[in-house]
Amino acid sequence: MSNLPTSNPTSSPNILLVKLSSLGDVLHNLPIVWDLRARLPDARIDWVVEEGYVHLLEPLLSKGEFKGVDRIIPFGLRRWKKNLFKLETWKQFFSFKAQLQTVQYDYVIETQGLLKSALVCALAKKSKDAVVAGLANATQYSGYEPIARWFYNRNVQVPTDCHAVDRSRRVMCSALDWPLIDRTNAPVFYAESFSKSFAQKNIAGLKKPYVLCFHSTAREAKRWSNQNWIVLGQALASRGYQVVLPWGNPAERAVSEMLAQKIPQALVPPAFSIEDAFSVIAHTALTIGVDTGLTHLAAVLGKPTVEIYCDSPRWKTEGYWAKNICNVGDIGAPPSASEVVDASMSLLP
Repeated sequence: MSNLPTSNPTSSPNILLVKLSSLGDVLHNLPIVWDLRARLPDARIDWVVEEGYVHLLEPLLSKGEFKGVDRIIPFGLRRWKKNLFKLETWKQFFSFKAQLQTVQYDYVIETQGLLKSALVCALAKKSKDAVVAGLANATQYSGYEPIARWFYNRNVQVPTDCHAVDRSRRVMCSALDWPLIDRTNAPVFYAESFSKSFAQKNIAGLKKPYVLCFHSTAREAKRWSNQNWIVLGQALASRGYQVVLPWGNPAERAVSEMLAQKIPQALVPPAFSIEDAFSVIAHTALTIGVDTGLTHLAAVLGKPTVEIYCDSPRWKTEGYWAKNICNVGDIGAPPSASEVVDASMSLLP
């Protein structure tokens, strides 16, 4: 880790976190909020995030005696890029900039390593000796743009095979000149009471006990085979569990419907939002899914989860913080149906 410039944090610095997307990446950045609060309870902590993921941060908003994130600053880049030549787009961008610059920051912690997030660092209003910390190098199988380094004054070297949570902690600790917070300090994502606070979402045809099966992901190579899902689903159904097959677009819905035809009493629910996902996951007996954001959401909520790795390295995002998370498979080594069935049965009541 770089040792320059030297920081001397006051008890109440202004800290800006920059982690824009995507769902899983935002989730794996949450622990540094708790790490910061444990050591700097009076700090101001703001977070810039893509507007579509604001709901992931809302449970951490400071309220009453609870101290978490003081301000969430939505960033609409994905939407703005589709309307670059519209006046309204630029009005919204300058409104974002004005909102960002209402606070002068002593620390800017950027854990994504991309130009878009580095540009947010550049736009932020900073104190004279502010530390702007970001990644000095890429980690394997993660996006990284070396030009981002030019926007930091503290470039943090991390192992190339660094877990997403550990990577964020390394950047944060370097920014504040703290000893590394390692896995002996189990990461916290949401308050324990939060995952117990959701009312059951009313979905037609949904019956308890049910098991969520997230078979879809943005990259086809990360999918587990349909035949394996059928074998797994039939095994769950034979033990009295309803298999629920969520989807996010028409192609994924078609796969869900095909799988449901082969699995007794399976349910293909209507599309649901991230807010809905919290409730559906909170009341499931088990979540089983490929390496995708909603599978990781179940893991960070502390719910029984089986994470299936087919074409991404397990070390990068595996849930290592709880005994009720099973990680199976690895890059280039998808698990067999029997492995996932056994892992699932080990977590079910």
